[in-house]
Amino acid sequence: MTEQEKRDLGLWYDANYDPSILQEREHADTLCFQFNATAPNQKEQQQEILSQLLPKLGKDVVILPPFYTDYGYHCIIGEGSFFNHGAYLMDCAPITIGSHCFIGPNCGMYTAIHPLLPDERNQGLECAKPITLGDNVWLGGDVTILPGVTIGSGSVIGAGSVVTKDIPAGVLAYGNPCRVIRPLTEQDHIAKPI
Repeated sequence: MTEQEKRDLGLWYDANYDPSILQEREHADTLCFQFNATAPNQKEQQQEILSQLLPKLGKDVVILPPFYTDYGYHCIIGEGSFFNHGAYLMDCAPITIGSHCFIGPNCGMYTAIHPLLPDERNQGLECAKPITLGDNVWLGGDVTILPGVTIGSGSVIGAGSVVTKDIPAGVLAYGNPCRVIRPLTEQDHIAKPI
């Protein structure tokens, strides 16, 4: 069994020394570097690079540089989603982001899990669990999402939160660790102009 096959099955795999894994990450790093080096008015060039880096990218997605991902092909991003500057998708396992999601600046989604004991960690071993965001999720700035977390559709995660457990749909949640504060209701509509 290859290290990629182990990784994709959620098993412990050699993430740091296997040549094929390193080659895949170097390819993604190169595309991230190219994307991040484009000028803001080079929209066509940005889209061409993103189509290579993120083959499962929905229509009308906006990603502001800098942007980083480990592999790219494990990211599934729904149409109309927006990524502010500094997003990092550590897609050792799939990261699925629904349609019309707002990802605030400096958000990190981390699927990798490393061994707790240093002798195992120093061997380069890791395993990974997927991250899933439903449609219309809003992550405030500097949100961190840990391996295996699912955030339900329509939920809002406050800035600076560290999301360690699943968050249901349609709620406001924040904190470290992130916790549900209350459901979102009709009372959350902005005031209509007079």
